[in-house]
Amino acid sequence: MSDFLEKNPWNALRQFTNARIALGRAGSSLPTAPLLAFNLSHAQARDAVHHPLDTGALHQQLREQGFTSLDAHSAAPDREHYLRRPDLGRRLSEESRAELVQVAAEPSDVVFVIGDGLSAFAASKQSIPLLQAVCPQLKDWKIGPVVVARQARVALGDEIGELLNAKLVVMLIGERPGLSSPDSLGIYLTYAPKVGCSDAQRNCISNVRPEGLDYPLAAHKLHYLLTNGRRLGLTGVGLKDDSDAQQLAGTSTAPAVSDDSNPGAA
Repeated sequence: MSDFLEKNPWNALRQFTNARIALGRAGSSLPTAPLLAFNLSHAQARDAVHHPLDTGALHQQLREQGFTSLDAHSAAPDREHYLRRPDLGRRLSEESRAELVQVAAEPSDVVFVIGDGLSAFAASKQSIPLLQAVCPQLKDWKIGPVVVARQARVALGDEIGELLNAKLVVMLIGERPGLSSPDSLGIYLTYAPKVGCSDAQRNCISNVRPEGLDYPLAAHKLHYLLTNGRRLGLTGVGLKDDSDAQQLAGTSTAPAVSDDSNPGAA
């Protein structure tokens, strides 16, 4: 059987990427091993979408790291409604809204929200290491309680930030799974969060995971955007991410005004 397997001459390039290249072929089809690997990745992506967020474990990890945490749920009562009605994932349930209203939250500079989004795997795996990487850089910031939100879309953070009197809200949310990345985390940053903010008012940092944008670099970018967002009183299309240039120069550079829009939010 091995006599029929034709290897791709580009096979050596596979060491540089997780993309499915140089898979070889058996006749006019894929070899069995790459086909099985594809089916496994597809199953992992589907599992990431439907797997429930373990909020109890997240709250425990947050307490162990010294954070105060709160629980929240969107208006989507279950995963089926969440997937079919994106609008419900962007607003709090009546119960969660009432609970957050009752929290005596002093004004804070930033509130972090951990949302399951389209990958609870990402929220569970990447959020705590990212917080560990960025919070030590926010020494002069008043950080509000961390909110763990279920059935969450990106815009849910705006309502949470508004209710908790936050100057900025950072939504850490599971991104749509890819066939090589079922655990990729997205970061969405909004200044003066409130219900009705548009995607143009946010900055996005994508593909946060060890195999993509690692924690130190993601924390560097987030710290840069937080610092300059607070200084300028804005986020979104008006806030340019010059963190790479700052890192290369080793100096603090002022952000330029940009008309570039951010990636679409979930």
